[in-house]
Amino acid sequence: MDRHQLELLRRIQELEFVAVDLNLFLDTHPNDKAALRDFTRVTDELKKLKHAYEHRYALLTAGGHNPGRYPWNWIEEPWPWEIEY
Repeated sequence: MDRHQLELLRRIQELEFVAVDLNLFLDTHPNDKAALRDFTRVTDELKKLKHAYEHRYALLTAGGHNPGRYPWNWIEEPWPWEIEY
């Protein structure tokens, strides 16, 4: 993995964490407009970064944002526990 790929993957992981945290918060505070605005912003950025990562490197999930690529490269990337930051 090159440095850019690692940085992009790390940012995706950070945004995933924030999105899940905001989602849980919104489950108990559904009328919080600021939290909903933050959740929308984070998930929009996350979608863009996932698309960019998958377009340049490889799928992040089996369905991915760019499925059907040839050659199939799902298995070529390291598993999350194999990545050294």
